[in-house]
Amino acid sequence: MLPLEKIRIIDLCNVVMGPYATQILAEYGADVIKIEPPEGDDSRRTGFSVENNMASLFMGVNRGKRSVTMNLKDPASKEDFYALVRSADVFVHNIRPQKLQALGITPDELLSHNPTLIYVSLNGFGQDGPYGGKPAYDDVIQGMSGMAALAQRHGADEPRYTPTILADKTVGTLAASAILAAVVKRERFGVGSTVEVPMFESMVAFTLVEHMYGANFPAHDQKMGYPRALAPWRKPFATLDGYICVMPYTDRHWKELLTATGHADLAADPRFASISARSEHSGFVYQSLGTVLWQKTTAEWLAILEELQVPGAVVNQPEDLLSDPHLQAVGFFQHLNDPSMGALCFPGAPVLFDGVRAHNGPPPRLGEHTREVLDGIFHPLN
Repeated sequence: MLPLEKIRIIDLCNVVMGPYATQILAEYGADVIKIEPPEGDDSRRTGFSVENNMASLFMGVNRGKRSVTMNLKDPASKEDFYALVRSADVFVHNIRPQKLQALGITPDELLSHNPTLIYVSLNGFGQDGPYGGKPAYDDVIQGMSGMAALAQRHGADEPRYTPTILADKTVGTLAASAILAAVVKRERFGVGSTVEVPMFESMVAFTLVEHMYGANFPAHDQKMGYPRALAPWRKPFATLDGYICVMPYTDRHWKELLTATGHADLAADPRFASISARSEHSGFVYQSLGTVLWQKTTAEWLAILEELQVPGAVVNQPEDLLSDPHLQAVGFFQHLNDPSMGALCFPGAPVLFDGVRAHNGPPPRLGEHTREVLDGIFHPLN
């Protein structure tokens, strides 16, 4: 039994952030009913596909859901929608509030139909600030939150986005945890609630965990930015035949690694003596490590690091992950055979419940479950 079995979630989300959040909840056992306009979620047409409306981006964030198509401007569809809301535990959307208000979909309206409903808004910005109601996407939020500018501090010649939709997935994960907290509140106290998860504020909080740094102490006029993370030499290091990731962290790690590789002089250098000293001199520390590592092959270094119990690993390409021996051994990837699309492969749920990895069903075709869901609402089986 999965933890969220018998929890029903109405998912009025589009593209990535909201759908990623609700896919996580589907992995945990929730019945996620995805409400789509007749033309479908925009992500259905984003990326490679072998079937219309089933593009790769959509399939990445909508597994294990049921799809219902509705034109929410149509009064008859609106009544069906309200009936669904009355049957639900959670309603979640990532549509700008002014657009929902035009449809009459507001917290007060939905809570009048279902007083114990959890109403979740995933917005670009908190509604009480001057940015409230503005549109936002991952690139915009990476720029506004300081994330893109960190690339320059790390040695790039210009601000850069991370090569993954970091803001969408980070905020989607946060949204899933916020929804779970609201579900616990409802189960304990029997009350509904409204939950607001803004992208901008969420990513500022995420970015500043370590980069607040000196600004944690305003009276001391210290800079922001965590030196170790921003050191240009903090990157995979070149070896004689490739690249390697190495992360000596404790005092013992550094002393034993430098001594074992014939660099006792560095081990005795006061800039390596403690975590605080290494943090202050991160550039020198990482550059010195890089100079050491290019003298042997990757395999030689992995053997040394294993013996010293210093964390280290090869640099994988995304394609390498599909045959990674650890991921194979733990059964991480999910393989399905679809009658129309053929063989499918997806990342599995990373968490295990009672030792079992949950596997979602395939992503739904557009409107695939409309009749099934509405019949279950209006003609439930006893």
